[in-house]
Amino acid sequence: MSVRALRDARARGGAALHSPWGHVVQAAAALAAGMGVGRFVYTPILPLMHAQAGLSVSAGANLATANYIGYLVGALVGIMAPALVRSPVLLRTSLIVLTLSLAAMPATHSTAVWIALRLLAGVMSALIFVIAVSSLLSHLREHPAHLPGWAFGGVGAGIALSGLLVLVLRSAADWRAAWWASAALAAVLAAVSWNLRPEPSPTPTPESGRAPADGPEMRAHRWFTALFASYTLEGVGYIVAGTFLVAAIEQSSPGWIGSGAWVLVGLAAVPSSALWAWLGRRWSRPDLLLAALLVQAAGIALPALIGGVAAALVSAVLFGATFIGVSTLALATGAHLRVPRSVALLTAGYSVGQILGPLVVAPLLDHGYRQALILAAVVVLAAATAAAVLRIGFPHDMVEGRHAIPVRRSAPAETAPDTGGLGA
Repeated sequence: MSVRALRDARARGGAALHSPWGHVVQAAAALAAGMGVGRFVYTPILPLMHAQAGLSVSAGANLATANYIGYLVGALVGIMAPALVRSPVLLRTSLIVLTLSLAAMPATHSTAVWIALRLLAGVMSALIFVIAVSSLLSHLREHPAHLPGWAFGGVGAGIALSGLLVLVLRSAADWRAAWWASAALAAVLAAVSWNLRPEPSPTPTPESGRAPADGPEMRAHRWFTALFASYTLEGVGYIVAGTFLVAAIEQSSPGWIGSGAWVLVGLAAVPSSALWAWLGRRWSRPDLLLAALLVQAAGIALPALIGGVAAALVSAVLFGATFIGVSTLALATGAHLRVPRSVALLTAGYSVGQILGPLVVAPLLDHGYRQALILAAVVVLAAATAAAVLRIGFPHDMVEGRHAIPVRRSAPAETAPDTGGLGA
């Protein structure tokens, strides 16, 4: 073999060694553990805890709220202490603590302890998500936009896997086994993501200290207000379905349908972020945000208005295909408007909405979940109305210096703000 051929072979080997797909798999596993299992496994287990562990409907809502409060705390820690986002030690610690919090759920019947464990799990989920997303967006910045999208699909994969576990175990074991199996799944995913490289420390540049020039991006606050209202309302509406959808379906369908529908939610969510990113190359994000919210509202309302197996399955697909996509579109739109700290502001509003959601519908749960789902669909329709207002005169071409930045394009550099799961 010639020297040149040997050099080319080594180069190809190095490229394979540093394939971005390896990073995608590790980040997807972290997101699956932190969000798909650590945060959302509670949804299919909730009916089992009602039936077998003596958990009341109001206590179930309180456990959900505790988890969302913990998530808000973890997200704010990640925002206010950026150095933590670059810590592999914190990532690994969060994965371990999250797994232990899942394993500890069956060790007690105390609602107070359950609330504390779900609060702790919420904090760990947020930290895992912030670290994983920051790692994705820094290391894959120069790669095609669909790669981070597939990594975000790890959330859906975690939902599908944990939902499938509960579906299999519900006929052979009890609620305790469901939590233990979820902890084991989280441990496996944590092992896959163990060597994920966090975001590197920023390199100072001559431009980093300059004040932003006054331009269209500095006058975009009226559109951002509509976006903030839409995304906060989405937080309220989506989380009601994200928490109670399985329990609502099981009230009017065979028990396995609820868990099966949750598996469909996860499967539909796997490609959704990449799909919405691809659609963003052809249509404006405000248009897509409006469409996604309308589709999601219909999906949430279906089990309450129609009922039956077919409506439950269609609802699961529509909900799974939109809830991550809405976050991706909303945060990308905020970044396009160039409002300072737009991601932090939108994430805070979304998280507050998630805390309020279970509290708002709690008085309705004594009469079942139908009214709660209808109210959630109405709130998501209100979010769609705000998105329709956002479309009016929206500045599709923001200008920075001499360079126009069109919202209809989706270059790799634009994927950085698409941290949909910061609020998922």
